[in-house]
Amino acid sequence: MDKIKAVMEELAGQEPVRVILSKPKVKSNECKKVDIHRYRDFYQAERQVGKQMFHDNIPFSGLAEYICTKVPEEYRQVNAFTQSQEWMLSVTKKGEAFVTKKKLQAPVKVRQTHNREKNYILREGEPIAPLVDMGVFTQEGKVVASMQDKFRQINRFIEAVDDLVSKTQATRLHVIDFGCGKGYLTFLLYYYLTQVKKLEAHVVGIDLKADVMEHCQKTAAKYGYDGMEFLCQDIRTYQPDFTPDIIVSLHACDIATDFVLYHAVKWGAKMIFSMPCCQHELNGQMNSEEFGILTRYGLLQERAAALFTDAIRGNLLTASGYRVQIMEIVNPVDTPKNIMIRAEKGGVSPAAREKAMAEVERLQNAFHLSNTMYRLLQGKES
Repeated sequence: MDKIKAVMEELAGQEPVRVILSKPKVKSNECKKVDIHRYRDFYQAERQVGKQMFHDNIPFSGLAEYICTKVPEEYRQVNAFTQSQEWMLSVTKKGEAFVTKKKLQAPVKVRQTHNREKNYILREGEPIAPLVDMGVFTQEGKVVASMQDKFRQINRFIEAVDDLVSKTQATRLHVIDFGCGKGYLTFLLYYYLTQVKKLEAHVVGIDLKADVMEHCQKTAAKYGYDGMEFLCQDIRTYQPDFTPDIIVSLHACDIATDFVLYHAVKWGAKMIFSMPCCQHELNGQMNSEEFGILTRYGLLQERAAALFTDAIRGNLLTASGYRVQIMEIVNPVDTPKNIMIRAEKGGVSPAAREKAMAEVERLQNAFHLSNTMYRLLQGKES
């Protein structure tokens, strides 16, 4: 309705502090109301369905449009509060709209906190150059409303790194990021190490695309990140002229992850952060007389193969003397590629190492598997 649209656009211009959509048009509507709150740089709509709470972030410019998608199709009443007034819009069953306004006795306060404003390591309000270039931050260092999920994911990765880095007594760290691509997280890792932790850092990004590595090197120079270098090298054959403290591998495809983890073990890296991707190798090998239930259905076999692959990798790292965690790094709704293998060198008993290797060999025997990392550690593949 044109009148509703005009009223909502007028209302949005007043930047209301709170808007409540109520009186569902259909009684069976599972969500009885929508509660919209204004934050510093966006609105958030809260919807409760059963025991679950859902949230939608809305830019200031999209408030009127959002309300018009709900009223009158889903709800027939709007109560909105500006700093000084309450607006009420009611829609009758015949579709007629009526608006009233009244003065508030006391101003409604803007919410100052929100669950996204937790104590992140990379903080909003600081114009971090890589985040600005990624479109996550504005030039002023504010999170772009549509990039809230990306901002959380990036911080979750940095938090996973920080858990181990915070334990180190070293003042300088050598880092290799295998398969770094355009280097977005590589730049942020360097920023975290040098600007947040105040450490000296030598960070090397490795990838096969020469033009991308050249672009990354120019970007590092633009940021003034003097401790970074980007090399066009193959993960399988690259040999550093230093001993790496940290090995990072984010979404190295299929057996490329096995080569990364193998190199990390052979070079004695203190910390490993790997997010595997596209675990195809074992899917083509799986065959079991005793556990045919896991190989009978193609989709289930594919998923089982991915789980087996990362379980084997985790155990092989344990057998190599690393304390290992396999963790979800981001919400699986956002991406299925959300598993991180995080490993820290030391503190593994000989008995635990032996047990981990025995488990790998039993699993491989049961399903007739031959994992690349296993063969590399056994010296059966170069």
